[in-house]
Amino acid sequence: MAEDRQVAEMNFMTVAEVAALMRVSKMTVYRLVHNNELPAVRVGRSFRVPRQAVDDYLNESYHGTA
Repeated sequence: MAEDRQVAEMNFMTVAEVAALMRVSKMTVYRLVHNNELPAVRVGRSFRVPRQAVDDYLNESYHGTA
């Protein structure tokens, strides 16, 4: 029951929205999904990526400049 509530509260993004946010191509996002670097849910023939997963990926990948 708690898992159902967590999924219902998740905010999902399309591949195009993720690509625009990250300023990369859609193919790059598909590559990240297929390489299991970015979790996604398949909906029909398309993917939806949890917004939190995008934020986590960007935070983990961030390299500050000195």
